[in-house]
Amino acid sequence: MLGSTHGTLTTDSRRARVIACGEQPSPVVHGRPADVDDLDVSGRPLYADVPDLDRFFRPGSVAVVGASDAEGRPNTGITRQLIAWAERVGARLHPVHPTRQSVFGIPCSPSLADLPEQVDLAVLLVGDPLPVIGELAEAKVKFAVAFASGFAETGAEGAAAQAHLAAAVRRAGLRLLGPNTNLNAFEKFRDDLDGPAIALITQSGHQGRPVFAMQELGVRLSHWAPTGNEADLETADFISYFSEQPEIGAIACYVEGLKDGRSFLLAADRAARRGVPVVAVKVGRTETGARTAASHTGKLTGADTVVDAAMRQYGVIRVDGLDELQDTAALLARARAPRAEGVVVYSISGGTGAHFADLATAAGLPLPHLSAPKQAELHQWIPEYLSVTNPVDNGGHPVGDWRGRKIIDAILADPEVGVLICPITGPFPPMSDKLAQDLVDAAEQTDKLVCVVWGSPVGTEAAYRETLLGSSKVATFRTFANCITAVRAYLDHHRFVAAYRSPFDEAPRTPSPSFRKTQALMRPGQQLSEHAAKQLLRAYGIRVPREQLVTSAAAAVRAASLVGYPVVMKASGAQIAHKTELGLVKIGLTSASQVRDAYRELTDIARYEGISLDGVLVCQMVERGVEMVVGVTHDQLFGPTVTVGLGGVLVEVLRDAAVRVPPFGEDQARGMLGELRGRALLEGVRGGPPVDVDALIEVVMRVQRMALELGDDIAELDINPLMVLPRGQGAVALDALVICR
Repeated sequence: MLGSTHGTLTTDSRRARVIACGEQPSPVVHGRPADVDDLDVSGRPLYADVPDLDRFFRPGSVAVVGASDAEGRPNTGITRQLIAWAERVGARLHPVHPTRQSVFGIPCSPSLADLPEQVDLAVLLVGDPLPVIGELAEAKVKFAVAFASGFAETGAEGAAAQAHLAAAVRRAGLRLLGPNTNLNAFEKFRDDLDGPAIALITQSGHQGRPVFAMQELGVRLSHWAPTGNEADLETADFISYFSEQPEIGAIACYVEGLKDGRSFLLAADRAARRGVPVVAVKVGRTETGARTAASHTGKLTGADTVVDAAMRQYGVIRVDGLDELQDTAALLARARAPRAEGVVVYSISGGTGAHFADLATAAGLPLPHLSAPKQAELHQWIPEYLSVTNPVDNGGHPVGDWRGRKIIDAILADPEVGVLICPITGPFPPMSDKLAQDLVDAAEQTDKLVCVVWGSPVGTEAAYRETLLGSSKVATFRTFANCITAVRAYLDHHRFVAAYRSPFDEAPRTPSPSFRKTQALMRPGQQLSEHAAKQLLRAYGIRVPREQLVTSAAAAVRAASLVGYPVVMKASGAQIAHKTELGLVKIGLTSASQVRDAYRELTDIARYEGISLDGVLVCQMVERGVEMVVGVTHDQLFGPTVTVGLGGVLVEVLRDAAVRVPPFGEDQARGMLGELRGRALLEGVRGGPPVDVDALIEVVMRVQRMALELGDDIAELDINPLMVLPRGQGAVALDALVICR
């Protein structure tokens, strides 16, 4: 829950400051104050604290501050709903009002100090909750809910008021839900449904309604956390808590904005460790981050790009629509892990099967061809002229008799099949009724996933309402797209969980020798020269070309002979961002006269442009490789992020890059390369040799170490181009730009 620290403090002093910081809440891990082993090299927590929210959702006693039974008052309806909720959860409810003797026949206390017992939860039906916080602290209330609006959602003045409220809550030692929240936490949940449940987290109550309504389709919900403005309790707190609850099979989130990126990642990490799927709608896909720095890296990643990458990195399944949220969460909550990854499409129409198979294949679902023996088995019941390779077309008639169940059982018996999907585009009784019943019966007998798409726009048919929705084993969808999205998420989630290793376990706790070497190079608020930036890279073991910094034409000639012709000459100064655009780079110089002329030209241009130089670099010329860009950008939510992409001139033309939030392992670094559209260049094209991918990965990991250790000191770092040489020859950072914070 900590933001990044700033300045030029040493790492050890930064860590000490974070632990003792009075402006931010001190980190808590496993219910105790964090110690050094719980923090990374920048003083950020490595593990999520799991708040004990049992008494929030199931309190023994509740105080309603501002309770009312006066007709026509908004507080009256809320009080009535809270009384009904308290009865359902077995809580004692105490109305609090300074002028009332009773509310709805329940004795009323004039203040919190006059309550007959210490309460677990206080619901604040007051316009300004801030004055009440001190009373809550004195009464030792554990949790509070503030419905009042007019805070951060209204602008700068409201944000300041919310900051005061949050500070008061921290001082009081209680946990607050809201402000600007609603009654969703106190809804009536069905208690007659079995199986794993969905826990719901929303910042907008109305956006959670479709998921809540799934109870009417037989999908169990257990909790709803409407986080509102998140002055204290936030989405991450509820993800951490829900991940620990044994009855919860999936967490569904509607997120408008993350309060703190680090807290969110720690919560997602906890869910990934526990194997609990988190499905999220995060609004803001079209929002671009405001970047004004000179580096290429900063221009490659907008705010939503980082959010998307961070969610993917920790296995959070991001979907776009509320319909996708409800269908994907329902499937992940109820379906056990797949026995195999193969998906078979089975239909009563060849056209339907082919259409669905096209869409599924395009979405990346694995549709293996069934083996020759399996096809022969299916042709016992399906005419020979129909295709049963996958998709399987039964022609219609076999589903009307005993053959229908035989076909389904035979497909599910195939060891390569883990998922059977049957699209039924419209009701065609009795054929569709018999097919639906056979699918339900088969699903009861198998440990494999059976999905049905019921495409009828009506949705009142008995085969749908009673047969399919009456089954807790069959996953039923209304659209092809939602089925494909959910099944892909199901396979991806279980694959991810099986291979997951928390990067926080391996994150460095102490600074490396490289960190100490670089402290003298830092220039707070300034851009480093290329020469200084390369010294920084060299300190972290990143290879740079042979080069010398010179301040005269004669020295340049001597340096060229030592470096070896041909050479590259570049002006070096802290004010220079893009040297090529200013004519401050000369390449392919092969003689002393060319070097002398280049030195004079470079210094003349710098003088004309008013650019101060620390010298001219005479560099080894490195050719015959693939140009990449690797860099660090400071994201407002997540702090330092690492980017890799195609470099050189391609970086601005193609904008082909992938991003990760440290810490991450080598597997994630390799995954970044797999996301690049131009990754084929690394494998060798048009007869070119494959490049040294291992060396590229090593650079990415070393840059990540820089991000972790220097993230408070570096605003942006840009290695472009990083020349990745043919396999076995390494990678060389030809240019670097560093902007200090």
